[in-house]
Amino acid sequence: MKNAIKPYKKDSQHSYASGAYAVIELLYTRPEIVESVVIHSSYRDTDGLLELCRMKSVEVLKDDRMFKRINQKENTYVLALFSKYDCKLSDSAPHVVLVNPSDMGNLGSVIRTLAGVNITNLAIITPAADIWNPKTIRASMGALFRLEIVQYDSIEAYRDFFKTHKLYPFMLDGKVQLGVESCPKDVRYSLVFGNEATGLPDYYHNIGTSVKLLQSHMVDSLNLSVAVGIGSFLFASANGQI
Repeated sequence: MKNAIKPYKKDSQHSYASGAYAVIELLYTRPEIVESVVIHSSYRDTDGLLELCRMKSVEVLKDDRMFKRINQKENTYVLALFSKYDCKLSDSAPHVVLVNPSDMGNLGSVIRTLAGVNITNLAIITPAADIWNPKTIRASMGALFRLEIVQYDSIEAYRDFFKTHKLYPFMLDGKVQLGVESCPKDVRYSLVFGNEATGLPDYYHNIGTSVKLLQSHMVDSLNLSVAVGIGSFLFASANGQI
């Protein structure tokens, strides 16, 4: 075994996926970065996982103590150690841009939702929640490995790389009311969403066409992952991506 699985640290070159579903997604999508898979003795559905590891030439270990060492939940019986890797966003595909997302659960849910609507390019403006934290990976159900995710220091730094993308900041006072019939049609679009607590500042009205989601007066705003789900579904549908 090249590297022992230890409690995750942000500055480490490795992380791990926990839970059978996330591990299987990792093995199918990026087997070349997997160093080892660890199976707990309580895990029963081993045949398919062992065969997949064999097909992908991935080392399998059985070590119950390892789960205790990294303080995993009792119902987690599969782990995979992997090396962090670099991604690259496509210049010809749509993007979602998250500005300073702070909650790993929300971030993971957003990632899984984007995979579900075939938007596989995600830009994150830092500071932000750690995409490599096992909590983020688990919340994404392993969908993180299907996306290209790149972090930028500022929205300006992102725009410097993608000058032909049209930006659509989602704001409560957006200029365009977004609905099924009014959703813009663009090949290169970037859907920009703000922090869970503060949203996007007024400055974002000046960097693109600000939009707002239709909603009732019974709530003041939507959860970030819900807003991304609705917005990305509308754009992906209008532009023939799903």
